[in-house]
Amino acid sequence: MNDVDSDNLTVLRATDAAVAMVSELRAGEDDQESLALWVEVTGSNGNAYTYDMYFQPIADAQPGDWSDEQDDLKIVIPAESIPNMKGAVLDVNSDGGETGMVIVNPNQPPTMGSPAMAGPPVDLSGDVAQRVLQVLEAQINPSIAAHGGRADLVAVEDDAAYLRLSGGCAGCGMAAVTLSQGIEVALRDSVPEITRVIDVTDHASGTNPYYEAAKK
Repeated sequence: MNDVDSDNLTVLRATDAAVAMVSELRAGEDDQESLALWVEVTGSNGNAYTYDMYFQPIADAQPGDWSDEQDDLKIVIPAESIPNMKGAVLDVNSDGGETGMVIVNPNQPPTMGSPAMAGPPVDLSGDVAQRVLQVLEAQINPSIAAHGGRADLVAVEDDAAYLRLSGGCAGCGMAAVTLSQGIEVALRDSVPEITRVIDVTDHASGTNPYYEAAKK
C-alpha cells in the first residue's frame, strides 16, 4: 500500500519486534487477513501525545488516511492524526519484566501559556535526534517515571541534546544530579555524537519534586 500523505513521508514505522508482537495479537482475531493496525492520537499527557491502537478492516480507510504495509502488517493512521505522528516509530519496550509497545514520536503537543524555553529551535528530524528519543523512551523515562518524572527532547544542535524535565523532575532539588549522573551518562553511552546535555526546564515553576534537596 502507498502513503497517501502529500509529502510521501513515512508517518509510522514499526520495528521488527513490534511487527511480530502485533501480528501475534492479530492472530487471535476473526478474519485477521482483512485487519490493519489503526493508530490514532487521542490527546496529550504533559509533553507527550496519547494514542489508541486497535484492529479494524483496512477497507475502512478513507481518502486522506495514511496507510502502509510492513512485513504483512497493514498500518493505518487517520488523516487527523498524521500531522502529529510524522516520523514516529512503534517499538517494543521491556521494563520491570513486562513487555509492551511504545511509540517514539518526534512530535510534541503545543504547550499553551508556558514560558519561552531557552535553546535552539525545535528540530527532532535527524538521525541523532531519533536515537536520542529512543534512549529516552526505552531506558530513561521508564526509570524516572517510577518517581513521577519525565525527560523530553527539545532539540539537538551539534553535540548537544536539549532536554526539558517535567513531572517530579521539574523544580527538583536534585535535577542537576539526575541530569548529569543519570540521563547524560546514558545518552553519551548510547549516542556517541552527544557529548553535552543541556537542561532547558523552567524549574522555578516545577512542583512535586521526587527528590528533596539535601538538608544542611
